[in-house]
Amino acid sequence: MNARMDDNKIIALYFERSEDAIAESEKKYGKYCYKIAKNILTSHEDVEECVSDTWLKAWGVIPPQRPKKLSAFFGTITRNLALNRVESIFAEKRGGVLLPILDELAEILPADGGEEETVDAIVMKDAINSFLASLSPEVRKIFLQRYWYCRSVKEIARDFGRSENDLYVILHRTRKDFKAHLDKKGVYL
Repeated sequence: MNARMDDNKIIALYFERSEDAIAESEKKYGKYCYKIAKNILTSHEDVEECVSDTWLKAWGVIPPQRPKKLSAFFGTITRNLALNRVESIFAEKRGGVLLPILDELAEILPADGGEEETVDAIVMKDAINSFLASLSPEVRKIFLQRYWYCRSVKEIARDFGRSENDLYVILHRTRKDFKAHLDKKGVYL
């Protein structure tokens, strides 16, 4: 089995503008990005295209960016591309319907805004990070699996050895706590 290349070497390939950067990225993180896209998109072709677009997007931003954690960098790109694709699909079919999974957070999180919301986004990021840090490791993982990785409640329940009903209760309470945390931090939506 081929050893996977170190992240710093992959980043160096991007800075050298070597096409090997994409090949090595796909070799090391392709399955990871595929899983993220598959949790969001239903079409195999859309998933494949999203993952391919991830490498192209990375090629366009490295350099000048130098990601600190390559897995998170690729995961974020993949997730955003997949969500944009779903939004586009729903907009074409239904006139702009949010993903059902994101509807669960729609009452808490703000819609995308303009330039004036940049400061609010920084405050929101800090509030989200402090909220996640306050959770037990298990609840934090459940929350992130649902709302970051867009996994189904059924899959998460299976992975954590819990019933789906338990997960719905945990997620409901965690969303409620999240809203209270945002209020306490002065993030009013």
